[in-house]
Amino acid sequence: MIAHGRFAGHGRPAAWIAADIVRFEDSKLVEHWDVLQDEATKAQSTSGLPMFGDRFPGLTCRRSSIAPQGDIP
Repeated sequence: MIAHGRFAGHGRPAAWIAADIVRFEDSKLVEHWDVLQDEATKAQSTSGLPMFGDRFPGLTCRRSSIAPQGDIP
């Protein structure tokens, strides 16, 4: 199973894009991997696409009910 998210408002200059990868056997967690990376801005994006969602950081988007979005209105 893979879960991913965007975490902002933690005092760092860029939001984190996180992915957690877990493997279960017989209904038990047997393996867990995670990845954290600073979110790329539009200028930093090689593909021209945002890392998470459909907007780059700093642009107006809906506020998440799960994780605070820092300074995004």
